[in-house]
Amino acid sequence: MFNNTELFKAAFIEQLVSRLGKSLEEATAGDVYQILGVLVRERIGRHWAQTNETYKKQQEKQVYYFSMEFLIGRLLGNNLLNLGVLDTVRDGLLDLGWDFQEIEEQEQEAGLGNGGLGRLAACFLDSLASLQYAGHGCGIRYKYGLFEQKIVDGHQVELPDNWLQKGYVWEERRADKRIEVSFWGRVEISEENGRTIFKTADDEKIWAVPYDIPIIGCGRPHVNTLRLWSAESAVDPAKLRVHGEDGYYKFLDYNRSVESISEFLYPDDSRYEGKLLRLKQQYFLCAAGLQSVLRTFEKLGLPYSQLPCKVAIHINDTHPTLTIPELMRILIDEKGYGWDEAWDITIRTVSYTNHTLLSEALEKWPVQMVRELLPRVYMIIEEINKRFCGMLLERYPSQPDAVSQMAIIENDQVKMAHLAVVGSYSVNGVARLHTELLKQDVMKPFYELFPHRFNNKTNGITHRRWLLHANPELGVAISESIGTAWIESPHQLLELEPFKDDPAFRDKCMSIKRGNKLRLAEYIRQKQGASVDPDSIFDVQVKRLHGYKRQLMNILHIMHLYNDIKDDPAAERVPRTYIFGAKAAPGYYLAKCIIKLIHVVADAVNKDPQMKGKLQVLFLENYSVSLAEKIIPAADVSEQISTAGKEASGTGNMKFMMNGALTIGTLDGANVEMHQLLGDDNIFLFGLRSEEVQDYYKYGGYLARDMYERDPRIKRIIDQLVSPGPFCCHELEFGVIRQSLLDHNDEFFVLRDFGDYAKTQAAVDRAYLNPQAWAAKSVINIARSGHFSSDRTIRLYASDIWKIQPVGRQLEG
Repeated sequence: MFNNTELFKAAFIEQLVSRLGKSLEEATAGDVYQILGVLVRERIGRHWAQTNETYKKQQEKQVYYFSMEFLIGRLLGNNLLNLGVLDTVRDGLLDLGWDFQEIEEQEQEAGLGNGGLGRLAACFLDSLASLQYAGHGCGIRYKYGLFEQKIVDGHQVELPDNWLQKGYVWEERRADKRIEVSFWGRVEISEENGRTIFKTADDEKIWAVPYDIPIIGCGRPHVNTLRLWSAESAVDPAKLRVHGEDGYYKFLDYNRSVESISEFLYPDDSRYEGKLLRLKQQYFLCAAGLQSVLRTFEKLGLPYSQLPCKVAIHINDTHPTLTIPELMRILIDEKGYGWDEAWDITIRTVSYTNHTLLSEALEKWPVQMVRELLPRVYMIIEEINKRFCGMLLERYPSQPDAVSQMAIIENDQVKMAHLAVVGSYSVNGVARLHTELLKQDVMKPFYELFPHRFNNKTNGITHRRWLLHANPELGVAISESIGTAWIESPHQLLELEPFKDDPAFRDKCMSIKRGNKLRLAEYIRQKQGASVDPDSIFDVQVKRLHGYKRQLMNILHIMHLYNDIKDDPAAERVPRTYIFGAKAAPGYYLAKCIIKLIHVVADAVNKDPQMKGKLQVLFLENYSVSLAEKIIPAADVSEQISTAGKEASGTGNMKFMMNGALTIGTLDGANVEMHQLLGDDNIFLFGLRSEEVQDYYKYGGYLARDMYERDPRIKRIIDQLVSPGPFCCHELEFGVIRQSLLDHNDEFFVLRDFGDYAKTQAAVDRAYLNPQAWAAKSVINIARSGHFSSDRTIRLYASDIWKIQPVGRQLEG
């Protein structure tokens, strides 16, 4: 049905009539989307089954990627692209009177993630399938995503993200594969045939019901699975009614408690109840996912000693760390293995990616909470800790501090990062700098103990979504210049580099960029009623709002530019349009104040006639994958300005680079490797280096008030936060921001880097005034971006960590 336009149109109309009972004239855009989803599912159904059958028959080693987030975005366009039928469908729909872009807009984005962690997981799944590895995702089917962001009078307001309200065409409920998960209860210990038996009594049982989403490989009949778990009641309410009304209401309380487990992504954990719910979610994911994995393994008929040869379980950050003690529980309590055998199997099966250098993001759980909610699992964690600390005492007999520093349980807290390192065979960082900081600082004692476990795997992005799909005209221009081999082998984008000297190609790239800017400008006009100059520099910072990502430095610099223009309105300026997109965590008050400040500054700038043609500021609400696909191809400048040593890697930086934006950034995360690839001439660097930041943290020597007193630009804008004028509508509105910078000594060195940032931004202006040189730099960025494809990253995971091979030949055979 997808072989040519006419066959597609006939199949589409037939399905529209048979499934919905509607003629083409009666159909809505939502109907068209639903039918397209059905047609794609029918197309790939046989391949999905064939892929799974091949894995079983060939006994391929399979990877299971456990993650609390999978930010997969809209799937329709990406699936059609990977199937190689996007042009056929687009042309066919046009013949039938429908614009494909309008149909894509009908798809609700899956509320399964928040930011870079979840988007990385989605890119990895795409690469696993496209490279024909046996690799699947395991997550939670949240009823509501993080939240839908609305801006009301400049303030962030959180609304429920009810993404499942109209159903989800890509998922398949697998009720026959449900898993029982238990909480609470007490552990009963007995002896049986000389063996200690552990059983949990009086526990609360729930069902984990899987919903499967096909992950379609590009250009080949290879379909992996993203399995998402939904929590459902395991108690029949009819049986409770016999106990009277009170029993029935107890069921309602129980049922509400169960449903809450898969209701929200990242519930507020500022209170005990929220912390408990997060812990429940994490164990729910680990227990259900692990039992499902072991069911598949058992079909091979092999002893569990062979598990590490056939299964690789990868935990994405610390959230799924309970996989380690849960696997131990199953092996000991249910499969009859002794401790040493079970431990050997576990640490050869589980691998761990660390995603953060922030101490507050390295999860810890109160001992009492873990002990009460997961009694048997806690016993196992306790035993792991006891044995590990015993080993440490033998190794460091005169260093008791080393033991307490590395213990898994310490100060009535269970340290999940410590458990993840001790219970896995591989620990990887996500950029060279990040991995070195892990080894030399954050996890130094663990690196000294287990040096062979630590390795680096710099993050990557799928060029299929972020170039071919998000920026199709650029994809065509590249293929017309160097052929199409780069689509399968993105490192071949390097062949594009000589075209930096080709005026026709440079002009083509800049024409495509301007077209993308015009489309974004039209989107902004429709959403916000604002007119945007497509010939201005589109300077973009879109990412989660956090102190270390330093959106604050960006907006303070815009305040400085405003002051500059007001002081000398006749001076020539390079027009700039600053675009922000960010969500702040609901309980993160400072971040919310920064969002308000951005809007106050935007209001002052955009209403001032002296700024017209010189400066404009926009905040695009509810930043998401689909919005990123509109913004990133239109960007001229990419803001990657985090405090050096704080951003583990970043992937937005790679997406902008791949689409020809030039980066202004610090030497942080993957920016370091971008700089090594691009050289000084094709990236704009500024600010402290990570070692300088570390020295300030360790030895002091930085006083933010000195910067405030010495630099009149800084003093002026900081005072403007709390003094009557264009940026202060109430004297207390931004006092917390001023306080964070001066009274709390500017934790993320915003003021320390401000002067260098302003100087570098001036260099960006000068560079933009030479459009041919700018275009050449843009081409170089695109040509060298293939290094950051997630295909490269996944090949390294596959060869160095998971020890798996592609299975494509068997599938195609």
